[in-house]
Amino acid sequence: MGGLRAAQPAELMATTTIDAAAPQAPPTTISLRKRIRRLVMQLGPSRMAATILFLIVATLFARFSWDMPLVGDAERALYDARAMVMAPHVAQDQRIVMVTYDDETLFNTGIRSPLDRTYLANALANLDQMGPKAIGIDIVFDSPRPDDPLLKAQLRAMKTPTWLAYAEQASNPNTIFYEQQKYLEAYLAEVTTARTKPTSVLFRTDSDGVIRNWPDRPKNLPPLMANALAPVDPAHANYQGNIRFLVPARVTKGAEEPVFSKIPIDAFAAPMDAETRAAFSEMIRGRYVLIGGNIIDNDQFNTPLSRFTDPITGQHETMIGLEVHAHMLAQQLDRDWPRPLPGPSLWALAVLVVLAGGLTSLIDLRARWVALAFLGQMAFFVAFPFWLQGHGVDTTTLPAFGWAMGWLLGYAAVGTAARTIGSRQRAFAQSALGKYLPADVAAQIMRDPDQLSLHGERRNIYCVFTDLEGFTKLSHAVTPETVARLLNEYLDRLSDVVLDHGGTIDKFVGDAIVAFWGAPISRPDDGPQAAKAAIAMHAVGEQFRKDLASEDVPPIGMTRVGLHVGDAIVGNFGGEDRIQYTALGDSMNTASRLESANKSLKTRVLISSEAAAGAARDDLVPMGRVTLRGRAQPVDVLTPRPDLSAEQRARIAALVEAHAAGNKKAYVTCATALADEFGQDPAIMFLIERLNETQKGESYVLS
Repeated sequence: MGGLRAAQPAELMATTTIDAAAPQAPPTTISLRKRIRRLVMQLGPSRMAATILFLIVATLFARFSWDMPLVGDAERALYDARAMVMAPHVAQDQRIVMVTYDDETLFNTGIRSPLDRTYLANALANLDQMGPKAIGIDIVFDSPRPDDPLLKAQLRAMKTPTWLAYAEQASNPNTIFYEQQKYLEAYLAEVTTARTKPTSVLFRTDSDGVIRNWPDRPKNLPPLMANALAPVDPAHANYQGNIRFLVPARVTKGAEEPVFSKIPIDAFAAPMDAETRAAFSEMIRGRYVLIGGNIIDNDQFNTPLSRFTDPITGQHETMIGLEVHAHMLAQQLDRDWPRPLPGPSLWALAVLVVLAGGLTSLIDLRARWVALAFLGQMAFFVAFPFWLQGHGVDTTTLPAFGWAMGWLLGYAAVGTAARTIGSRQRAFAQSALGKYLPADVAAQIMRDPDQLSLHGERRNIYCVFTDLEGFTKLSHAVTPETVARLLNEYLDRLSDVVLDHGGTIDKFVGDAIVAFWGAPISRPDDGPQAAKAAIAMHAVGEQFRKDLASEDVPPIGMTRVGLHVGDAIVGNFGGEDRIQYTALGDSMNTASRLESANKSLKTRVLISSEAAAGAARDDLVPMGRVTLRGRAQPVDVLTPRPDLSAEQRARIAALVEAHAAGNKKAYVTCATALADEFGQDPAIMFLIERLNETQKGESYVLS
C-alpha cells in the first residue's frame, strides 16, 4: 500500500507547515473572515487556482444555462411553470372575437382548401356590415379555386380594415413551397386596396416546439397580424419578449368561460335578414374579428399552458394559431410589455448565488441554523422567479435552474477546498501510521483506533508475488546511491499499479513486491482487479527495463509475476510495540512458487487455475499441469497471451485438453500443428516438450 512507501521530504514539510499554521481556537470562535483568509493561505496556489476556476464555471453556469443542452430544457420547463401559475386570470375579453371554421364546417361544405371561398365571401359581406373595428384573416390563399372571383370581389369591396395572411417559403419552409408563395403573392396583389392588405402570420417556436415569445419582424414581410390590426407604440414595434398568455377567471357549470369568444363561421355565411344581422352586430360591432381554422391536428401549437393538464378536461390542450394571435393582440392593446432583466443584473445575480453557495459551505453553526440558511436560499431560488414573473418581468432569459446549479457548484467548490485543509491535518497523523501499515488499514484505524489491537482472521485472498530478474547482479555493479534510486523508482511504479487496482501491499522483499486482494476490505471485483494488476506489473517492469537502457548501468531482466487465490490468515502480527499487517498461509507460498516457475516454464506471468476462474479474462492460455518446487499438490497454470488470436488460444487449449483426456491421436495432431506455427515461441514449445514427457494429464515436476 501507499502507506509502506516513505513520504517525500517536500510533502512532509508541506504537511507539517499546514498543521502548524492551523489556529488553536475552537472552530466556533473563528470568524468567517478569518476562515476565508486561512483557506487562501493553507490551500496552496494550485488548489486555489482550481477552486477559482470551478467558481468561474459555476458563475457561467448560473448565467448561461438557457443556452446549454439539456439544462436549457429544464429552464424552459421552469419558465412554463411560472407562466402557467402567474398567468393573469381574466374575464372574457370583449374587444376580440374569433370566427372559426372547424372539421364539421369543412365536411358540410365538402371543401378543404382550406375553406369554401363562397362561404367565406358571404361571411365577410355580413361581417363588413356589422361594424367591426378590424378583421384579420388567418387563411393563406395559396392555391386556386373556381369561386376565387367572388371572394376577390368581396375583399376589394371591404369597408372594414381587413388583413389577409401572408407567408413565404424562406421563413416557413415546411408549410409553403415556392409555387404556392408565387400564387399567394399574385392573389394578394389582385385584392389589395386601401382597406384590404397583407399581414404576416409568422410564429417562432423554441427548440422544443413551444411558442413562448413574439417573433422577429423580417424586413421583407408585411406587419405582424397583432401589429397590423391595432396601433402599436414605436418603442415596442419589434418587441420579441414573452407572450402574455391569459387564463379564464371563471368556471360556470363545470366549463370555463373562454378568454376570447369563439363563434362558428356558419352563423355569418348564411343570408341574414335585418333582425338577425342586428342581433349578431351586438357581438361584432367595435371589436377586432379574427377569422381562422379550429381544425383537429392542424394549426395546433404548444404553449406554456399546454405543458400542464387542463383542470377541467384533464388533457394537455394545444392552442390554435388564431388564438395565439388573439393573446398577442390583447397584450398589445393592454400595452403589457414585460421588462427583460438587463445583462448586468443577470451577471450580478449569477455571482451572488455562487458566492452564497460558497459562503454557506463555510457556516459553522448549529445544524438547525445551517438547515434554516439552506432552506431559506432554496426558497429564494423557487419563489423569486415566480415573483418576478408576476410583477411584469420577462423571465424567458432568467436562469432559475442555473442559479440553483451555480449555488450547488459554489457550495461544492468552496466546501471541497475547506475540507482539503482538514484532511491534510488528518493526513499528517495517518502518514505516521502509513509508515508501518497499509494506507487503507491506517485510514480505518484513524476512524476506529480500537482496530490497532492484535488480531487475525481467515480470508480468501488473491495473492501476487513479483521478482525482477538480474537486479542482484546490477546492485554489485553500481554505487549504493544508484541502487537505492533505481530500486525506489521500480518499487514505486509497481506499487502504483497495486494501489490503482485496489490491492493491499503486504511487503517489499528486496526488489520483490508481495500484494493481495480481498483484505482488509473484500470487493466483488477482487479477482479481475488482481489479474489486471499482475499483467500490468509485468508491463510496467518491461517499461522500466527500457527506460533503464538509456542509463550507464548493466541491463536487467524481466519482471515475473505469480497469482494464486486461497485462504490465508490476515491481520496485525508482531507484538504490542511493533506490528505489521500481513497475510500468512499456503496461498501466499503457492503464489511465490508460481512466480519462480515462470523461469522454468519460459513465461512471464503465471496464474493458477483457481485464480483464473475468478479473473474474468478471455486471453488466458493453459500451460499444463505442474508440480511446483517444494510442493506435493500439482497445479494447473495459465498465462495471459493477449498477443494471440482467440482461435490460436483455443488450439493451445485443445492441445492441453487432448493430453488430459489421453486422446493421443488428437494430441499429436494439435502438437504437430502448433510446433510448426510456434516454433519460435519458447513457452509454447516447452509446453509441448513437457506434455510429451508426461502421460494423460500427469503433472510436470519442476526441479
